[in-house]
Amino acid sequence: MLKKLLPATLLTLTTALTLGVLPAAQAAPAARAASSASAPVSDGRISTAFTLPGEKVYPEGIATDPRNHTVYVGSYADGTVYRARPGQRTAEVFLPAGADGRHTANGLRVDARGRLWVTDSTSGVSVYDTASRRRLARFEVAGTGGLFVNDLAITPDGTAYLTDSVRSVVYRVTPAQLAAGSGALLPAYDLSGHLTPSPAGSFALNGIVSDPAGRFLLAVDMTAGDLHRIDLRTGAISRVALQGGDLTHADGLDLAPDGTLRVAHNTTNTLTRWHLSPDGTRARLTRTITDPSLQIPTTLSHTPGRTLVVRSQFDKGGPMGPGTPTSFTVASVRDF
Repeated sequence: MLKKLLPATLLTLTTALTLGVLPAAQAAPAARAASSASAPVSDGRISTAFTLPGEKVYPEGIATDPRNHTVYVGSYADGTVYRARPGQRTAEVFLPAGADGRHTANGLRVDARGRLWVTDSTSGVSVYDTASRRRLARFEVAGTGGLFVNDLAITPDGTAYLTDSVRSVVYRVTPAQLAAGSGALLPAYDLSGHLTPSPAGSFALNGIVSDPAGRFLLAVDMTAGDLHRIDLRTGAISRVALQGGDLTHADGLDLAPDGTLRVAHNTTNTLTRWHLSPDGTRARLTRTITDPSLQIPTTLSHTPGRTLVVRSQFDKGGPMGPGTPTSFTVASVRDF
């Protein structure tokens, strides 16, 4: 089981799973540029929103509380969850490393009632009250064998859906299950038969979002560069028609109410913006930003006026390569 791994081994494996890490010789040019730059400088569109305290944070997930715009960021290295209130230039520790047995904190969402959902890639998901920091619920994947609980989305009715990058399934937690406080994390949709065949050892499902009306989910296959649509009424699974590009190396997704889909592509230091059709069957590429100052972006969160992007720095002394990281930060990208 993955949750039996030692922390150093766990970090190496989980990063490879989420990023689909390539051998150094095959890394994308933009990723190699990020590795060699001691202090990446952008062209002015990208600045630092706030800093995360710690020497080996290696952040991955991000979520914004829709009620007060407080931002939460999860550490991939040890499961710490940080909190940055509006105006703060340095985040604070909200949930300490290893709390409740967490090994990682990669997928984060805050639901409409202010509950913070935090995935642990090695086991499942926990739900916390943001006012008291008390854990409200815990759900773990049933069965044995490899697993990697990655990202999650929450629909308007309060149901959470979570991707598994190893098993190629989407799990579900209903409001009734959340009220019960615990239980098995069981698959709701199996996408294994719908994914483009990929090389042995590669991983597929990563970021996931729900449309604002709760009609469908979108889940990305980062290896093939495909986007899959799950109809929540019929259960039908289909591939979104992408125009102008693809979603290779896509990690985090953010879908705005106006149909704008924003995507972080990790190892290529790229952000893309897409216009999604109202029914979610087509997406057209409208903008691309590639910049080494993104420092291996993993996830993003868009609110009116700014887009926040996690700078993971996995290639700076982390499992992607040797080196020394700079301060760990969350970027703010304007006009995106």
